[in-house]
Amino acid sequence: MGVIGIILLILFIIASLLLIFIVSIQSEGGTGLGGIFGGGSDSTFGSQTGKVLNKVTAILGASFLVLAILLAVINKSPSTDSLLDSVQVEQVQQSGDWWNTTSAE
Repeated sequence: MGVIGIILLILFIIASLLLIFIVSIQSEGGTGLGGIFGGGSDSTFGSQTGKVLNKVTAILGASFLVLAILLAVINKSPSTDSLLDSVQVEQVQQSGDWWNTTSAE
């Protein structure tokens, strides 16, 4: 994980924490944590609170998905073997008839 991977990981953590915060302050029919900041009124962030929070949530959600995909692509291990090379083939050694085993006592 190089410098770019670390920067993307920090941005991913920030985006996820902001997404949790923004979703938790959105009010759904008057319930939610949005009342903590404005005393229960819908004018905490202005008269267009719903539209602004919806846009911010959409932007943070999209950035969360993009950052997750980028982190997965950057941090994948390089695969030099093909699928058939990685499968170990076990060969059965035939030392006689398997149904005709006699124990030497």
